[in-house]
Amino acid sequence: MTTIVLATRNRGKIVEFRAALENLGFTVRSLHDFPAFPDVVEDASTFRENALKKARATFTFTGLPSLADDSGLEVDALGGLPGVQSHRFAGPLGDDTANNAKLLTLLQGLPPEKRTARFRAVLALVWGEGKELTVDGTCEGVILEKERGSGGFGYDPLFYLPERDLTMAEMDLQDKNAVSHRGKAIQRLSGLLTDLIKRGELQHAHRCG
Repeated sequence: MTTIVLATRNRGKIVEFRAALENLGFTVRSLHDFPAFPDVVEDASTFRENALKKARATFTFTGLPSLADDSGLEVDALGGLPGVQSHRFAGPLGDDTANNAKLLTLLQGLPPEKRTARFRAVLALVWGEGKELTVDGTCEGVILEKERGSGGFGYDPLFYLPERDLTMAEMDLQDKNAVSHRGKAIQRLSGLLTDLIKRGELQHAHRCG
């Protein structure tokens, strides 16, 4: 069974990735299994470059196939903000409550048709020197005026999907993974992972030396 390391300590993301990857036959580890791994500064200007930076660093440290994501919320009325700053929108601590409060303040008074937004995710897989790929996924929605639901994490309680009449935080994990930005990206990645496994690439991806 092939081991893959998730380049994150975010427990919400770990649950979502593990649900998908274990079904493909992977043993899933995370940065919680590598406490000495240093934090990666996510200072790139795009989700793709941040994801690649994290995946490359994780592969270098662990010698195992490494999967990273960078994802965030793009609000049309804010010109695409918070974007790559989604996790640190209200400050460097990455506090979900503070981030959501800042978003609501900035959108205060706007009608629903002006509160359109999307979640965007880019996944980066690195399994060797020069061996890497990226996939992306998006999910369109509307930012509510107050939070709904107790599941998920981040901006999920504010992100409303009109076709489901639910926020991300009101959906169970299976339904969320079917429609979310990260879920769509994982679906695209799954086919590529299957091909890599068939070719035997990931089984021999451990760093030499």
